Amino acid sequence: MSFSSEIKEELTKVNNLKNLKILESEFLGYILTGNITNSNNTLEFVTENEFNIERFYKILFNLEIDYEPNVRGKVFVATIEKNERVEKFMQIKVDKDEEVQRAIVKGSFLGAGSITDPNKQYHLEIIFQEKNNAEYILNICKAFGIVLKLLENKNKYYLYIKDAEEISKFLALIGANKGVLDFEDVRVTKEIKNNVNRLVNCETANLNKIINASVDQVNDIKLIQNLKKFDELPDYLKEIAIVRLENPDASLKSLGEMLENPIGKSGVNHRLNKIHEIAEELRQRK
Repeated sequence: MSFSSEIKEELTKVNNLKNLKILESEFLGYILTGNITNSNNTLEFVTENEFNIERFYKILFNLEIDYEPNVRGKVFVATIEKNERVEKFMQIKVDKDEEVQRAIVKGSFLGAGSITDPNKQYHLEIIFQEKNNAEYILNICKAFGIVLKLLENKNKYYLYIKDAEEISKFLALIGANKGVLDFEDVRVTKEIKNNVNRLVNCETANLNKIINASVDQVNDIKLIQNLKKFDELPDYLKEIAIVRLENPDASLKSLGEMLENPIGKSGVNHRLNKIHEIAEELRQRK
């Protein structure tokens, strides 16, 4: 089962079927979406998701709305004869009751929403036929502090979220509590892996930097030795040169700690730079 279906399955199992005001609001959410065909005499809801249609049938039954169930190939269909009572349920609400607003958003997600498996990417969307319907849901979510974006494509309107935190907030808004936990579990795991990878990459880069610098330093020292100039070096430079040759993989800090009179990283760097200057002078004379 897809992650999207798991979320919808959870939402359909919420036992609030006796709360008619909430069911009317959820019904409106379904009606606003892109999976509804609204003709003069009928409404037709079409979906491939069994949880969508199961919940929709239950809402219609409990609201005592007559409907005709059908299956066309791989899609489920609910056809509703429009009447004055149905038309009343379809009216856009300005009710400030938070539970009513949550139910409308929940219905819209069940009606034409989807969410991608967070292991792959972060993406949630709801499809609408009418721009004003999309904006209505957009504004409800905005009032709850959830940021969605609106996109028009091929005469349809898409509300979508690509930010992980906003998706979590949206799932919490519509009551998918288990879905939030599952989503956050994946998100945290991914962030930990990404942080570990960044640290590994950083450590690898630092290690490569140390190795490359060490190779250059060893080459400088060997050049001085080959040109019989090593004995001419001051004792403090000879000491650091010998320690470097014996410990080509060591960091500057470690080299400083190996000296008879330990010095810090900057002191080691200063001595090796002096050796490099001497080696460069010898190269120019060759």
